[in-house]
Amino acid sequence: MRCIELNAAGIDVGATEIYVAVPPDRDPRPVRSFQTFTGDLRAMAAWLVQCRITTVAMESTGVYWIPPYEILEEAGIRVCLVNSRHVKHVPGRKSDVQDCQWLQYLHSVGLLDPSFRPHGEICAIRSLSRHRASLVETASMHVQHMHKALTQMNLQIHHVLSDITGQSGMAIVDAILAGQRDPAQLASLCHSRVHANPQTVIRSLVGNYRPEHLFTLKQSLASYRHYQQLMAECDREIERLMRQIDGKIDPQQKPPASGPGVQKRSKNQFSFRMEPELERIFGVDLTKIPGISTLTAHTLLAEIGPDLSRFHNVGAFASWLGLCPNNKKSGGKVLSSRTRRTTSRASHALCVAAQTLARSRCHLGNFYRQLRARLGAPQAITATAHKLARIVYHLLTTGQAYNETIFQKEEHKQAQRYENRIRKQAKTLGFKLIPIAA
Repeated sequence: MRCIELNAAGIDVGATEIYVAVPPDRDPRPVRSFQTFTGDLRAMAAWLVQCRITTVAMESTGVYWIPPYEILEEAGIRVCLVNSRHVKHVPGRKSDVQDCQWLQYLHSVGLLDPSFRPHGEICAIRSLSRHRASLVETASMHVQHMHKALTQMNLQIHHVLSDITGQSGMAIVDAILAGQRDPAQLASLCHSRVHANPQTVIRSLVGNYRPEHLFTLKQSLASYRHYQQLMAECDREIERLMRQIDGKIDPQQKPPASGPGVQKRSKNQFSFRMEPELERIFGVDLTKIPGISTLTAHTLLAEIGPDLSRFHNVGAFASWLGLCPNNKKSGGKVLSSRTRRTTSRASHALCVAAQTLARSRCHLGNFYRQLRARLGAPQAITATAHKLARIVYHLLTTGQAYNETIFQKEEHKQAQRYENRIRKQAKTLGFKLIPIAA
């Protein structure tokens, strides 16, 4: 095959050792191994520069590829990060040396497609956002431990209150750990907004206070509050990084919003106002799209970024998200059209946004309900998420604000076509339609 990338190399990444292959005419030893220590990785980059290598292909193996990737980028070498599934189904290559040589050959003849990776500042926000998600999951585990300790003491307060981590629940748990055992005194700590009957609250606070369960409850509460503090620190760091990103609009020139004032912060949401920063970075307000919340817009920023120029059209963007049919044809027949499985957090966020449109009275809500009635919920969610992805792509690439009237015009045209079709069918059958006066 004709060589397209003359200065291409291949790297097989491992946990403790990596193998690098360059074209045979660049070095007497075209395949070398390096340890994964930072000094060895810098020596590898220097050797590649000496061999006049300008691009390198490597598989995205766990998180082991990140240090070599960053060091090669610093050396001015373009890195082609490859999906492992695209190159692994080839028999006969069972060694690291053969793997790196095979990657070098495929990359040199142009058979490898690079994976999408946002810019450095977006990658930093993505790393912190994923770390924050893990903190939220761990904090929820400690809440479950608190529920278990209360259940073992037969205290049913977490079944009476909607949220044990709310103001009333935390006050009652703190009083229990401080030594208070009187159910009436504990029930008096409930906030006035609690809808439960006071007598029910008192009955739920009668239990068997065993020392081992109290000890578990104490440690679980301390761990939960510790992770809440870590989440607040992570929020401050994310806010600092977001303020450093160059925005597409000047917040000083933007007119003040005419909507409602500052709303109450929900559980596990960010501790700062993210909406203005998202609008400044994106250049448009994605939360105007039905179903797209602030958290969904932040997920799109952290996983994709505001620049979608890497995707040459909206179809490529939807395909990368895994929200379009993955047609497999053979002999002129479609064997399968199921969407491919993906672990993309952006795709998952759009699917969750599509589910929230089930009771929405907008065009997208009608679109979801029609598809759900015809195809079922799973396919309707995927199709609606695909539509949301196309809208997001259009807004970010054109800079236009979301306009619901466009869909209203399309619905009017569709209704007009439906009416014309019915009139034509009635005329064919010898009938005449007469509209009913309103």
